[in-house]
Amino acid sequence: MRGTLFLVVGPSGAGKDSLIAAARAKLPKQFAFPRRVITRRADASEDHDVCTDDEFARRDARGEFGLNWRAHGLHYGVPAFEAALSAGQHVVVNVSRDVVDAARLRFDPVRVIEVTAPVEVLAARLKARGREDVAAIGERLARARVVEADATVLNDGALEAAVAAFIRALQG
Repeated sequence: MRGTLFLVVGPSGAGKDSLIAAARAKLPKQFAFPRRVITRRADASEDHDVCTDDEFARRDARGEFGLNWRAHGLHYGVPAFEAALSAGQHVVVNVSRDVVDAARLRFDPVRVIEVTAPVEVLAARLKARGREDVAAIGERLARARVVEADATVLNDGALEAAVAAFIRALQG
C-alpha cells in the first residue's frame, strides 16, 4: 500500500518544525521525515541542511528534490521521497503553501495539515528567533495566505497538546 504525503503548512512562527520534531520522536518507522535543504546558514531554530545557491541549482537540475520553492529570498528543497511513498512509508514535510497545489497534482494521496497560532503569538515567536528585524517579521506575518487543509492544529499553548493534535492528524 502506498504511503501518504503529509504537507505541513502554516505561517512562520506557528511551530511546524517543533511539532514535526516531536512527532518524529514518537511515531513508528512507517513515518519518514526528510530534512529540508535551504540556502541559509545553519540555524538552531530550524532543522535543515545548508546549501549554496549554486549547489542547490545543480541538485535541482539533477532531479534530487521531490519538491522545491523559493521564499524569503532563499531556495528550499525536500530531497526526493517517491521511493519512500512507494514502499508504503508516510512522508511528513514542512512546505510552503505555494507548492500545495502542485504537490496534489504530482502525488497521491496527499493530506495538508495546517499549523497555526494567533498573530500575537506568531510575532513573539519570530522575535524570539532573532533572525529578522521588526519590519521583516511584519512582512512575514502579512504574507499569510489561506490554503485548503485536511486538518488544522492550533499551537498556541502547551506544546504537548499541540503535539498530540498533530499526531492525531497524521494518524487519522
